[in-house]
Amino acid sequence: MTTESLRRTPAELGLPDAPVEARPADPAVHHVRAKLDREIRALLAHEPGTRSGADPEDLHQMRVALRRMRSVLKLSGDLVGDGAEPVRAELGWLGQSLGEVRDYDVLIEHLREVIADFEVRDQAPGRRLVSKFVSERASAKRRLTRALSSARYSTLLREVSLLTRAEAVPPADRPHDLIAGLAKPHRKLAKAVRALPSDPPDDDLHALRIHGKKLRYAAELAQTSAKKKQVARIKTLLKATKDFQTVLGDHQDAVNAAERMRTVLESVDGPMGFVAGRIAERELARRAEARATWRASWAAVDAAAQALHA
Repeated sequence: MTTESLRRTPAELGLPDAPVEARPADPAVHHVRAKLDREIRALLAHEPGTRSGADPEDLHQMRVALRRMRSVLKLSGDLVGDGAEPVRAELGWLGQSLGEVRDYDVLIEHLREVIADFEVRDQAPGRRLVSKFVSERASAKRRLTRALSSARYSTLLREVSLLTRAEAVPPADRPHDLIAGLAKPHRKLAKAVRALPSDPPDDDLHALRIHGKKLRYAAELAQTSAKKKQVARIKTLLKATKDFQTVLGDHQDAVNAAERMRTVLESVDGPMGFVAGRIAERELARRAEARATWRASWAAVDAAAQALHA
């Protein structure tokens, strides 16, 4: 069966021909449904490319769409009914398979760029090193393909599509303002920052990045309901959170790459071991650079979030 024959269309999931639209003055539930509709369509659009593997960007964008849906359901899922939380959990299942392959794509691309700058005599063992991760990536890709071909995945798509049409509304005593709702993820991020020691563990900085990503996705949703005077401030927050993610993303990528090189060094020596050692040193330096700048990027996020509610 070809990738093309497995292409799903929005119509097959019961979605309308045109994407759902929400006007700024519409109730929050309309914005949530419209966001879910946009992201499920993006996920479907990038699924064929993810299956074929022709362009790693398809897998990346499919994963981004999934993460945005999970974030929306975490923050505002109660607006679309009781089915939101089970769907969010299932999206997490799919996200694990997508994330495993994506991590290899990021690692392999980065290693190829690094090795291209090495002396000619180190490039051949460098390519052998990369081929090791290419092989591991192929195994992860097979697992992902099985997930995308499963009944569980098909059921998940149908359940997400149902949420885009759910008519649930919050109780009268729980009005929902998407702009005001940004305060919660901002508080969680600020609390996590305050709890960190001066030299945080790598895992804590990775968790911080996840908090920042949730704030960014919440801001994307809130932007659709923003009034004119709020739009510029939300754009400033979006840029700040994106920069924050980039810094901490570079940190996490460096941590992962250095750890991979440590694993390689335990099992090889000679030219490949030498190259792995060189790469590990570079990654540790990249990690240090990110650690020197992340607090400044956090300050920009904090200032943008506070200005929004001033």
